[in-house]
Amino acid sequence: MPHDLSIPLGVKSDPILYRFSYPWLFRLMAEEGVHHLQIGSFFELYQLPDAFFTELRQAAQGHGVTISSLFTAHRELGGFMRCEPHWDTVTRRNYERLIQVGALLGAPHVGSNPGAVLRDQMHLKAQGIAAWLRQMKELLHIAGGHGIACLTIEPMSCLAEPPTLPDEIHGMAAELSAYHQAHPGTADIGYCADTSHGYADASGTVRHTHLELFEAALPYLAELHVKNTDPLFDATFGFNEAERKKGIVDLDAVWDLLHRNAARIPRDEVIAYLELSGPKWGRDYSDRQLEDALRQSLRFVKETFARKAAEQPA
Repeated sequence: MPHDLSIPLGVKSDPILYRFSYPWLFRLMAEEGVHHLQIGSFFELYQLPDAFFTELRQAAQGHGVTISSLFTAHRELGGFMRCEPHWDTVTRRNYERLIQVGALLGAPHVGSNPGAVLRDQMHLKAQGIAAWLRQMKELLHIAGGHGIACLTIEPMSCLAEPPTLPDEIHGMAAELSAYHQAHPGTADIGYCADTSHGYADASGTVRHTHLELFEAALPYLAELHVKNTDPLFDATFGFNEAERKKGIVDLDAVWDLLHRNAARIPRDEVIAYLELSGPKWGRDYSDRQLEDALRQSLRFVKETFARKAAEQPA
């Protein structure tokens, strides 16, 4: 297990969707010295031709940007958990296309959150998890065949969206990791952990902080989402000055947790993707605020990571 850990900064593309172009984002990233991009999914992704993605990859490279990951943005691959006819078929078809797109983009990581059990059918949760695990084992073979290094999973923040609790985080990844180890040629499995995901129960009592759940994912950590949140994990936002005052995510503490536990993390590089929704979509007065919002948060995260790296003992 590596003891030296590198945490490069990246950005997830979600906030530009339907309002700014990818070249616009590539230029902004190049100007900010951020070179890793996680493409967030969008509804047209599953039908667009291969050429769109190969051209997008080339355009990113022309700006010095590497598409290092592809990850869902809309919970659209949650059908394995539904235990309803046809949902698994559609999810499987789209998941396979997501893997193909990841390969076209040159992204070593492709991922999604597992999905949700319906609130009025919580008694089907164990059945849903078992169905998801069966499908994922097959998808590990397909991903490996397309040259994908790792299928990633995002732990979430409620009992209806496993994995959330520490035992779920360990158990679901452990089973898939063991399957990968037993089947050469399959993709690995890993977590895309989120700095803003904690667990508050139905009464609003915090049962597991965001740092506790983040730490639970470390033995399987592959990448992470960086964003801020409030004390009940209700809203998510960035790291400008006003957001830092109302948010609870301390990036110093996140950095310290990662480096203190570096020996438990199975990779020597874990890319941290800034994941923001940005200002409200579709308003002339709000869309124009996105550039400043991205730049402010990217600069704060980058400066924090640089400062923490400089403080590391030689």
